[in-house]
Amino acid sequence: MSRQSLPLFAAWRQTLRAGYSWKTLRGDLSAGLTVGIIAIPLAMALAIAVGVAPQHGLYTVLIAAPLIALCGGSRFNISGPTAAFVVILLPITQQYGLGGLLLCTLMAGIILICLGLLRAGRLIEFVPYPVTLGFTAGIGIVIAVLQIKDLFGLHLAGAPQHLLEQLNLLAHAFPSLQPGDTLVGTVCLATLLIWPRLMPKIPAHLVALAIGALLALALERLGLPVATLGERFSYQLDGIEYPGIPPFLPDLALPWNLPGADGQPLVLSFELIRQLLAPAFAIAMLGAIESLLCAVVADGMTGSKHDPNAELIGQGLGNLAAPFFGGITATAAIARTAANVRAGAFSPLAALVHAGVVLAAILLLAPLFSYLPMAALAALLMMVAWNMSEPHHVVHTLRIAPRSDVLVLLTCLVLTVLFDMVLAVGVGLLLAAGLFIKRMSELTDTAALNRQQRQALLDLPEHVLAYAIRGPLFFGAAEKALSVLRRFTPGVRVVIVDISAVPLLDMTAIAALDNVLRDYRQQGVALILSGPTAQVRLQLRRAGIHRRAGQLAYVHDLLQARKKALRWLDDTAPKALAE
Repeated sequence: MSRQSLPLFAAWRQTLRAGYSWKTLRGDLSAGLTVGIIAIPLAMALAIAVGVAPQHGLYTVLIAAPLIALCGGSRFNISGPTAAFVVILLPITQQYGLGGLLLCTLMAGIILICLGLLRAGRLIEFVPYPVTLGFTAGIGIVIAVLQIKDLFGLHLAGAPQHLLEQLNLLAHAFPSLQPGDTLVGTVCLATLLIWPRLMPKIPAHLVALAIGALLALALERLGLPVATLGERFSYQLDGIEYPGIPPFLPDLALPWNLPGADGQPLVLSFELIRQLLAPAFAIAMLGAIESLLCAVVADGMTGSKHDPNAELIGQGLGNLAAPFFGGITATAAIARTAANVRAGAFSPLAALVHAGVVLAAILLLAPLFSYLPMAALAALLMMVAWNMSEPHHVVHTLRIAPRSDVLVLLTCLVLTVLFDMVLAVGVGLLLAAGLFIKRMSELTDTAALNRQQRQALLDLPEHVLAYAIRGPLFFGAAEKALSVLRRFTPGVRVVIVDISAVPLLDMTAIAALDNVLRDYRQQGVALILSGPTAQVRLQLRRAGIHRRAGQLAYVHDLLQARKKALRWLDDTAPKALAE
């Protein structure tokens, strides 16, 4: 396959064309170190949020991020676990276990590669802004609600299947609130809000996690228990169980050999693949939308231009490879990418350095992670949820947007919160498309031409009527626009229709026009189409609607239409007198 058909390494080719120097190398190293430090706690927190052990988030960064950076189409994108996937991945984990989640991620990777090979990168631009804003805001709300349990140390009576059930269980569990977890969570949340205003150069979440860990140790000494990562998760080595995450690299393992929801290895079958196909498509579409939106944001910050198809292939390869080493779904993260750009990144090398920082953390700092309070990680995800929901953008859009866009936004938001993102996006796209069709149909109209204002129509006899159609004639507007042509008084012999402002016809319009012509032939009325574009004439000819003397004519302008109408009237006058 040629390089043109397989757009790999586009970001690196852009880097080489832009020129590389020692200065840009220092920028990449600094940016990679900064983003790597930011990514470590986020990767663990997001892995926990989707129902798997925290090391799987780190493995995602370790495997997927460098592969996407090597093969992708954006110089600045930083990939890894993101909050947007929580609402999709958590139900998969609950139903199919770790093995099902990794297999689904692998399938999504294949779909992304296919999208890239089919040059579908630009199709993402057809997703309306209200749809994107609606489901991201809804995802933010869902993530925030999911963190309430750990933020306050609550013990739920069961595993909720949807948000309303989650809220009900939280309400009943609130008397079990743990003072230690609540205090740690509140302090960490306050730190995340206040610290950026005091010292923005030092990442707030690192300070919040450090304060949370120290506070948790102090509370433990005072007799107030605080749930930590080491208490919740553990690993085995040589038959001995250790708290926290393993301080070594993951082994190669086939996803379908890993345990499902029942703890038994999955059995790879056609039925299992069929069941996972729908969520895999959802993962792929969300991954494509988020990674390409992220690339657009990076382009806006740097003045660069990404290759969307190469980015899709890169994201696909990353998600194809990561599950074999325990990595969950990865996509480009807007916040980490923005931090990467602000820290001085120039090339994909920054993403490779960021993965190297995560590698060092796994090998050297893993024992320390077991002291991280679950409430602190929940506070971190609360902040992530707030930022991704973009409440100021939502409020601004609700205030200034047309009512149709507001309806689309609110529909996507509510459906995401109450049901799932796939349904929300599907309904949102259908609703947006329906409203767009309605608006477009309103732009198409048919009106009688004013003879006093048009020199070409002056002194036309009463046996001739003249109309103008403006706008596209498609299924949403064709019947309404062409039905006007049937409303005339008896005695009319010729109808002139100016279609110079009609850019296109679809099959519905052609069928409706054919019906008009059939009615005209029965009534002995001739039709003259004035000013059709070359495309419209070609469409009509292909549909078999050809010129016929005394019945149908195509002319260039209204002056020619007038001459043609008068000539046909003269030709039919003797016949009318004889009758």
